[in-house]
Amino acid sequence: MELTTAAPRRHDSARDADGMAVASFILGLVGLLALNVFLGPLSIVLASLALLRGTARRGRALLGLGLGIADLVVLLAFMSADSTLSWSF
Repeated sequence: MELTTAAPRRHDSARDADGMAVASFILGLVGLLALNVFLGPLSIVLASLALLRGTARRGRALLGLGLGIADLVVLLAFMSADSTLSWSF
């Protein structure tokens, strides 16, 4: 009987980059409705990291990047219309 040990698990950087691309898309989408002051920049950072790491989900990362930018544009539009630091319905 031969005893073997399991090989140590390594993080797959491509899988991590794919997860960042999906997270960026979801956070950017949610950021259009709420907390865009936090979720917009977070979406931009995650999308940029995913693109730099060579994600297979490049389209989703680009959508997350665009949505993050749109979050900040929406925030600026509401702030200029309301003359406050936040916006509400």
